Amino acid sequence: MKTDPILDLEILKDIAEYLETKNIRDSILLYIGIYTGLRIQDELELRIRDVRDERGKVKDCIIVNEGKTNKPRRIDINKKLKKMLEIYIRGRPGYEYIFLSREGTNKPISRQQAYNILRKAGETFGIRISPHSLRKTFARRLYELSNGDITIPMEALNHTTPEQTRRYIGIMETVINNYIQKLDF
Repeated sequence: MKTDPILDLEILKDIAEYLETKNIRDSILLYIGIYTGLRIQDELELRIRDVRDERGKVKDCIIVNEGKTNKPRRIDINKKLKKMLEIYIRGRPGYEYIFLSREGTNKPISRQQAYNILRKAGETFGIRISPHSLRKTFARRLYELSNGDITIPMEALNHTTPEQTRRYIGIMETVINNYIQKLDF
């Protein structure tokens, strides 16, 4: 199944609000994905100690060794995410996973659980989303905020070529569709 970035910011805000009212853990799942661009497996493996400094505060940035590429990646923590994490991890031990399963053991939720959480939220608003949609949304927003500088999301995603990133975030598809709409004879 092909996943797309969430292009409609109003729907994205609605999904965030919906998840916040359901479960803070699930809203943090969305926010970390949208604000960091981490792959879901890397996101689920995060522990409290990965994001909290020795003073008990959320770090300004973290270093993650990406599971797929095994490349280290520096990730800045945006102010909104930092504020939410401060509340969410307060009082929790460093060894715990951020996305703790409700099974009563120190295990993270599964990729399937993450998928189900996001799928249900998307269905509520009539769109199809998955954990990978969050990474694509992160990249697409970076592209838009940088006025179309493809190197910004390319570097953030650890991609090797601009073409790979354009394809990944659907830029070429959008450009082609815009030209198709202009066809006239």
